[in-house]
Amino acid sequence: MPYIIGAACIDTTDKSCIEECPVDCIYEGDRKLYINPKECIDCGACEPVCPVEAISQDRAAPDEDEEHIEDNRAFFTEVLPGRDEPLGAPGGSHKTGAIGVDTPLVSGL
Repeated sequence: MPYIIGAACIDTTDKSCIEECPVDCIYEGDRKLYINPKECIDCGACEPVCPVEAISQDRAAPDEDEEHIEDNRAFFTEVLPGRDEPLGAPGGSHKTGAIGVDTPLVSGL
């Protein structure tokens, strides 16, 4: 997984990263944004525009965001509350709009 969005995004969701992403791979949960690992091209355009510095490469994530590496993947591979199947890789967040739910980790914080 190239980039992840960590805890600093929770309840902030500025969305500057969504506007900057050239491949539309950043999806909106309820309280946090998530980068689709199958759609991300590892360009890094999202990282410098995040006003709360929540975005990092998975291999360079700060210790406090370690749990968000797997959690970011789970947003796309696990069945989220209220959904019938995993989100997968639908081909861009503009196709889906806001998902409106988060992973159990984020919901529980």
